[in-house]
Amino acid sequence: MSLAEPASDSAPFFSSDSEAEGPDDQPAVQPEESASGVSKVRALLTVLILCYINLLNYMDRFTVAGVLPDIEHYFGIDDSKSGLLQTVFICSYMFLAPFFGYLGDRYNRKFIMSFGITFWSLVTLASSYTPKEHFWALLLTRGLVGVGEASYSTIAPTIIADLYVKGKRTNMLSVFYFAIPVGSGLGYIVGSQVSNVAKDWHWALRVTPGLGLIAVLLLLFVVQEPKRGAIEARPEHQLHQTSWLVDLQALSKNRSFVLSTFGFTAVAFVTGSLALWAPTFLFRAAVFAGERAPCLEAHCASSDSLIFGAITCVTGVLGVASGVQVSRQLRKRTPRADPLVCAAGLLLSAPFLYLAIVFAQASTIATYIFIFLGETFLSMNWAIVADILLYVVVPTRRSTAEALQIVVSHLLGDAGSPYLIGVVSDSLRKNDSFLWQFRSLQLSLLLCSFVAVVGGAFFLATALFIEQDRNRAENYVLTDDEPIVVPKSGRSTRVPVSSVLI
Repeated sequence: MSLAEPASDSAPFFSSDSEAEGPDDQPAVQPEESASGVSKVRALLTVLILCYINLLNYMDRFTVAGVLPDIEHYFGIDDSKSGLLQTVFICSYMFLAPFFGYLGDRYNRKFIMSFGITFWSLVTLASSYTPKEHFWALLLTRGLVGVGEASYSTIAPTIIADLYVKGKRTNMLSVFYFAIPVGSGLGYIVGSQVSNVAKDWHWALRVTPGLGLIAVLLLLFVVQEPKRGAIEARPEHQLHQTSWLVDLQALSKNRSFVLSTFGFTAVAFVTGSLALWAPTFLFRAAVFAGERAPCLEAHCASSDSLIFGAITCVTGVLGVASGVQVSRQLRKRTPRADPLVCAAGLLLSAPFLYLAIVFAQASTIATYIFIFLGETFLSMNWAIVADILLYVVVPTRRSTAEALQIVVSHLLGDAGSPYLIGVVSDSLRKNDSFLWQFRSLQLSLLLCSFVAVVGGAFFLATALFIEQDRNRAENYVLTDDEPIVVPKSGRSTRVPVSSVLI
């Protein structure tokens, strides 16, 4: 089966603020729900299937975090080696993202995703059979899981972008990104509860592979590949493909894309650190306070993963929904609404995360309340950041842009943050007492609040350029020889390639 897509006929380009008229004053472009070549019902089913797969994606990613105390005890590893479990996964994920981004801009995205999900499901299943003498094998299989996830995360948002525009696109992206916190929370819940029932953490890793194979069948038999850019009246054959190096050069000059990517890097750093370490940190706090027995057996029974997972699910839904709604209302006053809401989310999350970490040993209830508030504000970014990328980048470069954002945000964010937190924790620990097991991890997690403030500053900087870069992307046409920026007046103006910021 070939991945190559056949060329398709499509309507001529016209400005997004005007409508081209055909004979007898009839619109020359099909209605929105059919312009992509996908029916309205099939488009909705596609979004729901992509949402389901995204949920599985994050369930699988954070199942390990839900049973981390069991894994540490089983393999006899310290905090730095525990942090490597997340780091090796993120590293393979981010380094392969550009490869799949390149493919996603040029070939059939449905088949690429199907291959990746099948691979990730099989490798996850294999990781559940790792013997205790071979911790390296668990690291290897967790790294290979990133191969499959890279093939999905770089491509799925671009399919939604080719099915919907403007307000509908934002709504569908919010549905898609609900799956991130909900799936993450389910990863903790399913991982910890399956481990509790089976009395063996290995079974926690055997849940998502079967669900992943169901996702592949849905992709192959229900999802239909949309035409790139047709929904925006900018079909891909009119925009033309440019070389990968030209794409990268153009994206590097897009200030809104670059700055929002650095802002999202801060989100990735904080969420990556909390995702792996929060349940273990809460468990150690309870042991230090005498509220829970230490982990001395093969199975470390704990309710912290369950509670943290439930909080992650709820705060994710509240955060994504409130972020989209606040942004929608603020857009009526300023076109800079999206980056301003992202900045507010990070800046407001910082003090609550700080208080959650500081209060951990004194009050469990206060800690959970502050975590709830901090994660809610942090989750306001997910759908909005994705929307920013899609409307400041032209359709033929979106998968590449997604891949580049994944590389940068993970390379400087959650690829290293879990390991960094573990290394700092080990370096601060004066002895192996319950006090210092808790205190060293507490001090290292304080880095999250500082990074959140830095991320907020990057989003504030994005607000300075967002309007200009969005207008450039919306009025951009690529001809055979050089790009044309079409202003809202409809008159075409040729400009040098080096001056076009896409």
